[in-house]
Amino acid sequence: MRIVLDAMGGDHAPGIPVAGAVAAARAYELEIVLVGREEEVRAELSRHDTAGLSLPIVHAPDVIEMHDHAAMAVRRNKDSSIVRGVYLVRDGEAEAFVSAGHSGAVMAAATLVLGRLPGVERPALATAFPHPSGTFLLVDIGANTDCRPEYLLQFAYMGAVYAEGVFGLRNPRIALIANGEEESKGDRLVQQAHALLREAPGLHFVGNVEPKDMLLHNAAEVVVADGFVGNMVVKSTEAAAALFETLLREELSRSFWSKLGAGLFLRPAFRRVKARLDYREYGGALLLGLRGVTIIAHGRSDAYAIQNAVRVACESVSCGAVEAVAQALQAIPATPDQH
Repeated sequence: MRIVLDAMGGDHAPGIPVAGAVAAARAYELEIVLVGREEEVRAELSRHDTAGLSLPIVHAPDVIEMHDHAAMAVRRNKDSSIVRGVYLVRDGEAEAFVSAGHSGAVMAAATLVLGRLPGVERPALATAFPHPSGTFLLVDIGANTDCRPEYLLQFAYMGAVYAEGVFGLRNPRIALIANGEEESKGDRLVQQAHALLREAPGLHFVGNVEPKDMLLHNAAEVVVADGFVGNMVVKSTEAAAALFETLLREELSRSFWSKLGAGLFLRPAFRRVKARLDYREYGGALLLGLRGVTIIAHGRSDAYAIQNAVRVACESVSCGAVEAVAQALQAIPATPDQH
């Protein structure tokens, strides 16, 4: 399997993406194509032991910066690492593209170059999220901040298929984020989407779910939201996890006895909990609904997060996510215009 990695994407590129690529190539025994400024990428590769690894470089002289306007930058910078990387997937030279760079530019490039699957009105970002008894899939986490009810219906179908393929779940439960479990809760978008989901054939829709139940209880395997709400959930929970870790460290370091107790009894459990809450473990988000696999990772990703983003790409290719989503979308009933 060949995976393309944007070597210039992320807060600490190209060093971190290259380190993550080396780790992923060794861990998963696959070829990773590094797209970026060749001289800089090659210099970073020289810092690592790459014996026996396949890490070819495709030169891309331009970089789309975080302050650039996404769509305009994609159209103007055809020689950027993002655009060239996506073209490699479109042209069949690789199975997936991974980037920790400008997320808006990655979405724009993937949508323009790869194209949407038939019937997809908006692609959606999906990522795994932890709860006490495992993980669930959250769709959408930021690709679409202004949605129509039928978009959320498509997110549910795409999320269900992906959950079945990657998590091995049969007939996963689908829930809709709202400010209460009752059908009357939520804004107009949520109420209309609830009505569509309730009548949708082939979906195991269990109704509305509040964010607290989504996180603390095994409420559903797939949770659907518009991109604005989903993105706020992601950022709020990441901040809450970081706050929990900071406060716990402060409390455990207040006295000699608390330090001793932490070292003897609590440290192993603390490490396990931290790992379950660590965004790096989940790698990146799959852009569902396109004619190819595209994974968007955190801009602040370290090498371990990049390695896991590559893993998510491999899993998405292996489970046939694109083909399964295309087939599932054929089951979506026509809906009236909700404008």
